[in-house]
Amino acid sequence: MDEAYDVIVLGTGLTECILSGIMSVNGKKVLHMDRNPYYGGESSSITPLEEVGDQQYFLYKRFEIAEGPPESMGRGRDWNVDLIPKFLMANGQLVKMLLYTEVTRYLDFKVVEGSFVYKAGKIYKVPSTETEALASNLMGMFEKRRFRKFLVFVANFDENDPKTLEGVDPHGTTMREVYRRFDLGQDVIDFTGHALALYRTDDYMDQPCLETINRIKLYSESLARYGKSPYLYPLYGLGELPQGFARLSAIYGGTYMLNKPVDEIVMEGGKVVGVKSEGEVARCKQLICDPSYVPDRVRPAGKVVRVICILSHPIRGTNDANSCQIIIPQNQVGRNSDIYVCLISSAHNVAAQGKYIAIASTTVETDSPESEVQPALELLEPVDQKFVAISALYEPTEDGTESQIFCSRSYDATTHFETTCDDIKDIYRRMAGAPFDFESMKRRQNDVFGEDEQ
Repeated sequence: MDEAYDVIVLGTGLTECILSGIMSVNGKKVLHMDRNPYYGGESSSITPLEEVGDQQYFLYKRFEIAEGPPESMGRGRDWNVDLIPKFLMANGQLVKMLLYTEVTRYLDFKVVEGSFVYKAGKIYKVPSTETEALASNLMGMFEKRRFRKFLVFVANFDENDPKTLEGVDPHGTTMREVYRRFDLGQDVIDFTGHALALYRTDDYMDQPCLETINRIKLYSESLARYGKSPYLYPLYGLGELPQGFARLSAIYGGTYMLNKPVDEIVMEGGKVVGVKSEGEVARCKQLICDPSYVPDRVRPAGKVVRVICILSHPIRGTNDANSCQIIIPQNQVGRNSDIYVCLISSAHNVAAQGKYIAIASTTVETDSPESEVQPALELLEPVDQKFVAISALYEPTEDGTESQIFCSRSYDATTHFETTCDDIKDIYRRMAGAPFDFESMKRRQNDVFGEDEQ
């Protein structure tokens, strides 16, 4: 380990593994370490359910449930339970990263079967096309027509073509004013902002409308790719994603060390120069890490509650979908932030036959976090087993340009990876001193399966 590297990466969460892969593809010499004996860090998938040999990281032990899983749970090794539930937008940034790096060759994906929104105690399919808008039970007849006109406006909207703007200033008109222009009611505004544009709060309403319109376009374009929903999910769980990018890094010469404690980040003159582990020092010019490795360089940014529920049935009102997302907009339940539900099942090789995993999550607003997701838990009943996790969120206190320590943000409550990808692009920009470019992720043309053709 006593060597010099361009970049040392601490932690094998998705953010760190993608950055490690990009740096390796760009010719950097990378050392990647994790104190845990498994990949994924906070974004890992836990398997098996029960203790096997000296396996210390199974689900029941992690959540300190003493009695262990009942026989009805099936074989423990059939389970891969995500600690942080998220789906991939089919036309989103993470899929683009997977395609550019060709990490797709290590993974298989399934389309998530449905996208639903909560209104007055019931769930409804999210209408995102003109045809669906006219057929939806979410709205009355006149509301449907107004919403359809709004969707046509969004689909045609091009900030560089004045004819499509219909008097809207992309950088000046707020989204609240756009909604008013189309005379949309509060329920329609709720599901448009939260189930289509995927905002967690209503703060976006008084921001310029361009960002929201682009988010709705992303949803529609993602839906158009596969039809059932705009979301994808990897077989065997999200833990496959960091491993895929770790494999990419290794192919390009990256060195990986799991179960490697970090004793000290070595600084000289306010800049990082290396990492000390078990008496050895690996030197580096730049360091990437998750917040757990630099507690003195991050600040709290709220908390997220996530409740993992094992079910023996699909969720009522979803047409028996094997997988789906349900968004409960904040206004529907008198909150400041949305509640999310992700459902996956044995169809994705993450649960025993006939079993389902539903994960409800939201940003913590009170002193009783579990009760905050109660509207979601009521949709899931009966629940076979429940695991509750309350996670603190952290963000870096500095941009890293002085110290050359680049810390990622904690994973938020959203059920997609767009905010994670924004963080990756921002860290890359600060490290490289230039804007992120997807082209920088491309494998070299003569690399076949990661090895130069002879």
